[in-house]
Amino acid sequence: MNLKEALKQLESLGNEKMRALNAKNGAGKNQFGVKRGDIRVVAEKIKTDHELALALWQTGNIDAQFLATLVIKPANLSADQMDRMVRSVTFVWVADWLNSYVVAPHPDKESLRQEWMATKEKDPMAARAGWRLTADRVEENPDGLDLPALLDRIESEMGNAAPEVQWTMNSALAQIGIHFPKLRKRAISIGEKLGIYRDYPVSKGCTSPFAPIWIKAMASRQG
Repeated sequence: MNLKEALKQLESLGNEKMRALNAKNGAGKNQFGVKRGDIRVVAEKIKTDHELALALWQTGNIDAQFLATLVIKPANLSADQMDRMVRSVTFVWVADWLNSYVVAPHPDKESLRQEWMATKEKDPMAARAGWRLTADRVEENPDGLDLPALLDRIESEMGNAAPEVQWTMNSALAQIGIHFPKLRKRAISIGEKLGIYRDYPVSKGCTSPFAPIWIKAMASRQG
């Protein structure tokens, strides 16, 4: 499948309801409005095609970028290319797919994480990716992380952080509280103090992203 064919297929799958939902959540006009499940079906047809993925990404169309994250070869991207992709994102839902499917398995993710976690970092999508990788490390490989220092940063920075950054910074806060009982009380206290996502609407059966509720719910499952 070439770029023209891929875009034509995506366009045929778009609908106004999805375009409106995307726009409500911050997407621009460069979109077809394709359901995420339908994008996955297209990706299954393509399998892996790195060059096509790069071309899809360059269109700036969010549906094409969603598809690109599923068919790209992360290891074929240089660290500089990965950095540029992260910084070029304009829609947080695309950022989350990119972070999950491309950044997380990238061989240079730790050096990139450290770069994106620098206090001087001003790009919200880069900072979002850095905190996402940090939350993953807290959960999966915390050796070498200064967790009390991370809590200090979260306490001092999250309240004034860009919304794009608050989401993954909050995830790091929750993961510290969930996985480190000795730091749980402080993590919950920071969440209560900041109050971010306290009133976040949650579907029935889902856990609130409000860190104190999230931490307590997951800790109770651990027994």
